[in-house]
Amino acid sequence: MAAAMGYQCVECGFAIRTLYVQYSPGNIRLMKCENCKSVADEYIECEFMIILIDLILHKPKAYRHLLFNVLNQKSAVIEGLLRNAIWGFVLLDGYRCMLLHWQEGERRGSSSSIISLFWRYRKVFMACLVGNSLFLCVFLLATRILLNSSLTFSRFRDLLLVILVSSYFKIFLITMMVWEFPLSVILIIDLFVVSSNTVALKVTTGSSTARCLGICFSAHCVKLIATHVLELPHTMWKNNFSG
Repeated sequence: MAAAMGYQCVECGFAIRTLYVQYSPGNIRLMKCENCKSVADEYIECEFMIILIDLILHKPKAYRHLLFNVLNQKSAVIEGLLRNAIWGFVLLDGYRCMLLHWQEGERRGSSSSIISLFWRYRKVFMACLVGNSLFLCVFLLATRILLNSSLTFSRFRDLLLVILVSSYFKIFLITMMVWEFPLSVILIIDLFVVSSNTVALKVTTGSSTARCLGICFSAHCVKLIATHVLELPHTMWKNNFSG
């Protein structure tokens, strides 16, 4: 990413040395790309909401702006950002699983003690940790096989940051704390996360959409299956094997 290639033109992905020239505070001139002759990064002068809308619309140039021109790997805060993104990713995923458990409990009309609820949600959180670990392993393995990409430490960090940042749709799960939504909303958010991961991986690696989609979809499928299996009640396993 940015550490190896510097800034990029958001239109064509061509590497450039600088995005703008500042003559005085508040007085800048945006640089043009030597390859496509367009403004290298028009988002510099845009409001955050415009960038967010273009990210939601899955515009590749918005992802180039975010991944290459904003999250510069030479920044001193990138390590802290990566660490916070990991925790946020896992916590939001755990909250997603707990939402499914709450909905299932309400549907069955079951009530449990505080201790049983604690152990149940502890199991859910551990299942999310294992599921996300398998997700990362499958994602990196598929990236190495399908994209013929070497996995150095810096490359591993770059890909991890790409996946975490492009999973920003998980933030919308927080709205379910305030408003009650059907379970289909969680599925819609999951689909948006997969598609966003696909666009971000394509922008970062320059590979085809089909391969990037295959990598992201397979990794998410493994995570969902592993999480679901680990969350199955012990009695269900016992009944299945005894039957």
